[in-house]
Amino acid sequence: MNRRTYLASVCAGGVATTAGCSTVSSSKTLSEPTVNAESSGRKTLIFTENDEEVGHLGVDGSVTSDRIDLSTEIWHQDGTNVESIQLRVWMPETAMESPAEVAVVSPIEGDSSPPPSIALYTPEQALGTIIEITDLDDLADETISTINLIVIPGSEPATRLNIHTIIELSGGGPLSNDYTLDGELQLRYPQLTDT
Repeated sequence: MNRRTYLASVCAGGVATTAGCSTVSSSKTLSEPTVNAESSGRKTLIFTENDEEVGHLGVDGSVTSDRIDLSTEIWHQDGTNVESIQLRVWMPETAMESPAEVAVVSPIEGDSSPPPSIALYTPEQALGTIIEITDLDDLADETISTINLIVIPGSEPATRLNIHTIIELSGGGPLSNDYTLDGELQLRYPQLTDT
């Protein structure tokens, strides 16, 4: 009889401990990144927690004729996977009257998987163009440096470009954290007035 009572209490404790493990992971939003500026057109948003980098978005742009060519890099710490990327791109000086045209240039794909799902659209309640990238497959655990964009200003002259990003990261196990990286870069391309 004591043996049954003992086994019942041990098993109940084991179930309670196992059930509690699934709630150890948490979801955190990091929305106060540091901006590292190498120039007015080349900047990086760095997201940290407890002085440790969780991820970053780097943007490097150059002006060619009447357009801005942008290359991006998304890095995230080991043990996390990129679930989705959202970039909202706009030129604040002309976003209402003459919005910029935005295009995704490069194929975004990994070594062996099909390309991810990409959507471009104009939001109803915000300025600019939104680029959403999901279903990253084998790119999810890598540094993603294959997102290239072209931005063509509208008919009005403009030199400022804003990029707001939301990057969803998932942790690798029950004791890890999921993160939402939320921040905005403000870039300047004065060369656009020279074209």
